[in-house]
Amino acid sequence: MTEPLQLLQRYGDLVLFVWVLVDQMGVPIPAVPMLIAAGALAGIGSANLTVAIGLAAGASLIADVFWYSLGRRRGHRTLAWLCALSLEPDSCVRRTEKVFLARGAGALLFAKFLPGLNAVAAALAGIFGFGTSRFLLYAGAGGLTWAGSWAGLGYLFSDVLERIAPEEVTHLGATALAVSGAALGAYVVIKYARRRRFLRLLRIARITADELKQKLDAGEEVVILDLRTALDVEAVPYAIPGALRVAAEEIERRQSELPRDREIVLYCT
Repeated sequence: MTEPLQLLQRYGDLVLFVWVLVDQMGVPIPAVPMLIAAGALAGIGSANLTVAIGLAAGASLIADVFWYSLGRRRGHRTLAWLCALSLEPDSCVRRTEKVFLARGAGALLFAKFLPGLNAVAAALAGIFGFGTSRFLLYAGAGGLTWAGSWAGLGYLFSDVLERIAPEEVTHLGATALAVSGAALGAYVVIKYARRRRFLRLLRIARITADELKQKLDAGEEVVILDLRTALDVEAVPYAIPGALRVAAEEIERRQSELPRDREIVLYCT
């Protein structure tokens, strides 16, 4: 917490605005510690809580509008760019689409509280044709709730900072930063190793679209499973002839329906 506090005390609201904007654009620099620090400073009279929340919510909305507009213009290609920034690119879109299917526009109200879903949610709103006014209303409310919650938390616990000596805060901040950095580094390395292993296995089992067409043209009995979500199908309403629609999360439950004597091909977006 010490580092965000020092940055905010030195450079003020500009740092908060830029930090939140960069975070909401998809760059993995967490904005939550900065929001808590801004709230803590407001609690001890060194900042204005309303201004801090307003700046953070404004920066969040600017980023959301950017991804929403890009989603409307570029479609699913936008998701490829976004997921390239994610530590879990294979699942970030599907998780967000499931939230959209369950909540609709209401997903924008809490997407910012779910790591990795924020920018993807804004892009999906553009891809699937949410009206601009409706999007701005929900995205603005979501950003305000997100910024207000974390800054408010810092404000409520600001008295803790006043009771801790500055040198103790510095020591605790440096220790916490070192532990957090080590944990984040280990997490990234593990995720990267697992993803590389997954991709190696995937390359072995993958066939191209041309190879699948050759099998079908040759009359081979191939079972094709369409794993796309309803939102994917709505965006691109085409399918391979004869494909069976099965949600990815239902494969385990429905495996008894799949033949054991034929090759099975899966495809998604």
